[in-house]
Amino acid sequence: MMPKNPSTDSDFDLFEKEMHGVRPLKQDKIRLQPPRIKKKRLTAGQLQQQISQQAYYFSDEYSPLLPDEGPMRWCAQHTDSDELKKLRRGQYAPEIFLDLHGLTQIQAKQEIGAMIHACLKDRLTIASIMHGHGQNILKQRVPQWLAQHPDVAAFHQAPKEWGGTSALLVLIRLPR
Repeated sequence: MMPKNPSTDSDFDLFEKEMHGVRPLKQDKIRLQPPRIKKKRLTAGQLQQQISQQAYYFSDEYSPLLPDEGPMRWCAQHTDSDELKKLRRGQYAPEIFLDLHGLTQIQAKQEIGAMIHACLKDRLTIASIMHGHGQNILKQRVPQWLAQHPDVAAFHQAPKEWGGTSALLVLIRLPR
């Protein structure tokens, strides 16, 4: 058995003296229930349509005209080139992030389609896709897939604070 430390005993006595007359708070035990949110149920046809919309636009055979040198960038024909400059300079901050590390190409396609669908649904215009370096497979494929999607207005290699050469900033075109 360890001997008592006299300084510890005096500390407890001092604390007890200071707390004399203080009553403990009574717990009211109110438990808040989270609000119940009813999710809209989709019919089988609507679910199938949503899945097909997410995977429809990405083909591995199509090869858009993308730069061989310099940072990865692309701009749709009807998009102002100033938007691409703003992406390059980092004037737009990403509102949603997607990390593709460790995914296969099929999984990456599905995730990109789902992210674009989520951006349209939640009205988000700037997304960041982290493809990583690795074996450069996703680094080459992701820009090809993004250039095929009609709701992607532009993309540019992310500035260093948003991932640098292992990420892309994507500008999503929202319907009016």
